[in-house]
Amino acid sequence: MATPNDPLARLDAMNEKALQGGGAARIQKQHEGGKLTARERIDLLLDPGSFVEIGRFVQHRCTDFGMENQRFLGDGVITGYGTVDGRKTFVFAQDFTVFGGSLSGAYAQKICKVMDMAMKVGAPVIGLNDSGGARIQEGVESLAGYADIFLKNTLASGVIPQISAIMGPCAGGAVYSPSITDFILMVEETSYMFITGPEVIKAVTHEEVTKEDLGGASAHATKSGVCHLTSPDDRTCIAQIREMLSYLPSNNQEDPPFKASSDPATREVPALDTMIPLESNRPYDVKEVIAAVVDDGTLFEIAEAYAANIVVGFARIGGRAVGIVANQPAVLAGVLDIDASKKAARFVRFCDCFNIPLVTLVDVPGFLPGTDQEYGGIITHGAKLLFAFAEATVPKVTVILRKAYGGAYDVMASKHIRADINFAFPMAEIAVMGPDGAVNIIRKSEIAKAENPEATRQAFIAEYKERFANPYKAAELGYIDEVIYPRTLRARLHASLEMLKDKRDSNPPKKHSNIPL
Repeated sequence: MATPNDPLARLDAMNEKALQGGGAARIQKQHEGGKLTARERIDLLLDPGSFVEIGRFVQHRCTDFGMENQRFLGDGVITGYGTVDGRKTFVFAQDFTVFGGSLSGAYAQKICKVMDMAMKVGAPVIGLNDSGGARIQEGVESLAGYADIFLKNTLASGVIPQISAIMGPCAGGAVYSPSITDFILMVEETSYMFITGPEVIKAVTHEEVTKEDLGGASAHATKSGVCHLTSPDDRTCIAQIREMLSYLPSNNQEDPPFKASSDPATREVPALDTMIPLESNRPYDVKEVIAAVVDDGTLFEIAEAYAANIVVGFARIGGRAVGIVANQPAVLAGVLDIDASKKAARFVRFCDCFNIPLVTLVDVPGFLPGTDQEYGGIITHGAKLLFAFAEATVPKVTVILRKAYGGAYDVMASKHIRADINFAFPMAEIAVMGPDGAVNIIRKSEIAKAENPEATRQAFIAEYKERFANPYKAAELGYIDEVIYPRTLRARLHASLEMLKDKRDSNPPKKHSNIPL
């Protein structure tokens, strides 16, 4: 029978106290705000019964402002590891019921410890963020803790996947850790991210804005591009994390997990023969093309609401995970602009870090013209995408669906920047610019002198289309490996990826590249 001095009874009591977090009243308040607790979130993320906690009894060291009388076991963050679909995964979950989830020096050390372990064993780190920021009572020790975490994030970048879920407040310096990680998810209505809050903005610039409009999930998913995925509640957010992990390797030395599908890899898609309009200016939804060729029609899209003129996401072809990059003719004609270039470049670099082959579907009229784009640095931002594709050494398969004009042809994983296999559909047009614009320049004087200028112009356009607005000149030069029947696209992609599965390529020795930021 246990006695007051029984060490087992003491351990029982401490464990029970730690599991209570900030107490029943604060847990209830968390639930009333539409949020799960940190432990509930971990239970949903990890396979049942797999969580192993680290640092359950850690407490802060602060003795100022009466803090020595306010101590909670765990100190506001729950850290440890478990499995997701049987694969080892590390996690930290900030507990808003303890000091509002604010970060102390001890709290930061707990996070750094699991990040170090994840690096050593080669496993992803998932951060479930719900924090009021730095613990003011600790002053610079709290700030130092944030910087320690930022360094760990930076060193882990490209080595292990890092995913951040914003499930409550995340403001000030706290935003930089998620921003260094690979993907950010936000929960609608209950989460926000910003450097300075509405009160400070009003005081400094006299602008009035709500937290939601300034840094809510919708704002970051549509305007800033900071957020890659949104969800209506905590449960959906965590389900998205689990699904994303199913496409990712545990570290940069592994291949992505293979998932067998009953969808035949050699399946033909007759609908593709007529899915893409022959008229180069007619829109269509490239997601229908993607759905037609990937396993079970499933695309896990990233940043769907931001820069929708380009589509990026994860899918599988013949069970093999791939990264999809596709121009979207249904939005801005699929043109490349600043936002689309940044979005796609970041995604391409992630895939290259983690050995995920790239499938690029091209239908691009060029770069978006205008003073806003030029003054905003389209030259530099467009170069990011060019740089990312050129630098990538993973298998790269490119398909020109229809238009590939000007410099955008080069940028979109062309043969010239080390794409491995380049296909084109028979309706593809590969040229410096569209037939109308080209004729207006190179036949300008002849059109002006003609008795019927418009008829002459149309004749020149027809001639240009016959000679240049097709894939055959590029195929003649070896820039296109094969002009294929659209219906065979899935089978051809599968065969190419199977051939390239043991590809080995490298870049010249260097400390690191200097991408145009």
